[in-house]
Amino acid sequence: MNTTAPSSSHDYQPPQNPCTRCRLREDTLVRGACAPGDACLVVNSGRQIDRFLSRNREYAEACLDDPFWERRAIAVRWAPAEAAVRLIDDPDETVRRAVATRVTGDALLRLARDPDREVRVTVASRLPPELLDRLMGDADYAVRLQVARRLPHGRLPRMAKDPDLVVRKEVARRLPPFALSRMAHDPDPEIRAIAAARMLPDDAAGMLADPAFTVRAAAIAQAPLDAVRALLDDPEPDIRLLAAERCARPPES
Repeated sequence: MNTTAPSSSHDYQPPQNPCTRCRLREDTLVRGACAPGDACLVVNSGRQIDRFLSRNREYAEACLDDPFWERRAIAVRWAPAEAAVRLIDDPDETVRRAVATRVTGDALLRLARDPDREVRVTVASRLPPELLDRLMGDADYAVRLQVARRLPHGRLPRMAKDPDLVVRKEVARRLPPFALSRMAHDPDPEIRAIAAARMLPDDAAGMLADPAFTVRAAAIAQAPLDAVRALLDDPEPDIRLLAAERCARPPES
């Protein structure tokens, strides 16, 4: 920042100190709990507001009714959770996202129906696992992806046919090996390859005939050795090489 005064000193106007007009000048300023340009409640700077409220949480609840959306959203972070819940229907989605990080129980379930997908993603990241089924059929893949990341293994097979590729990939990565056979016929070869690389040996043997060479390659490491020998004549050179390397490997003790 250039702090050099103009050459004509009579034209220079020193900057006004906003603290002379601030209602907090006799409180937080005197105590050193705020600092102009660094931690301030009255400016429209999210960084400064957050620093102020982190040091002076007693002011947060009063800011929940502030007309500036960012001040409300930051206040939700520092206000008592029982006070923050009153902004559950705030017109600004950023404020409601902040609320979703604080509330629990029925309030959090209510936000599972919020029109903003980021609010629902936040809910999916915080709901108790036993309640995640409520978002399993969400219209947005990002919400369902968060569900797939946290859903208990016993209920995860219900998402094996999710319409979105990214969600099914996560399911294939998390399903226990004994349950991966249900993904053997997924329409996407990338998902079949993820599953083949983790399947039980006998299930992986069935993937050695997959039309996609990437799936066959993934299955080679898992399938029984006798089944792998059939790929020594595979039409794909890389598959023949992988099969030969597997067959030449000393048997595991």
